[in-house]
Amino acid sequence: MTKPHTLLAPTFPVRTTLLPLLLAATLAGCVSTQSSAPAPPTLSQQEAFFEALAAHCGKAYAGALVSDQSADADMRGRPMVMHVRECSETRIAVPFHVGNADGSWDRSRTWLVTRGETGLRLKHDHRHEDGTADAVTFYGGDTAAQGTAQAQEFPVDAESIAMFRANDLTASVTNVWRVEVDPAGAADGQFAYQLQRPGRLFRVEFDLTRPVALPPAPWGHE
Repeated sequence: MTKPHTLLAPTFPVRTTLLPLLLAATLAGCVSTQSSAPAPPTLSQQEAFFEALAAHCGKAYAGALVSDQSADADMRGRPMVMHVRECSETRIAVPFHVGNADGSWDRSRTWLVTRGETGLRLKHDHRHEDGTADAVTFYGGDTAAQGTAQAQEFPVDAESIAMFRANDLTASVTNVWRVEVDPAGAADGQFAYQLQRPGRLFRVEFDLTRPVALPPAPWGHE
């Protein structure tokens, strides 16, 4: 007797079932590869602040005293100009010019903002008209916190405290300086410099929306 033929199940349905699985695995591999790509680096608050100030390099802006303490009565109403004069990857020099009642200008002050590995530093370069250094110069402080992209505070450092005490300026040993800056092109952009300690507030503000003519070099930097 002839044995009946055994019917074999066709193999193509198995292949058809595997194709979607293989495709899904391939797509999953692509997604995993894309998601593992490193995200672009983001600026820290201090780096963003430094870059915002550097964006004004080569420009000068007019400002005025806005605090109202009697200690600064002689500066009230005087013309003021800040000039973002020198910029590098690690330091920005900002001379601060103050007009005198006789029409001359006091060009003795330059603010120095330096970027280091542990934060930002603010120092004050004070010169006499002949370019020589003042007895009290290069004082300031380092940031103690990240701050923001628009504002940084600089508590007085130990070196400056020693200098103040040596020159009978003990009231200054608790100084905290604050610098504020808006990036270039910001609506109502402003730069501010402020000194504060218990019982003392000095603050000047500058309009960053209207550059003015560049002033001469500060004393000692001609």
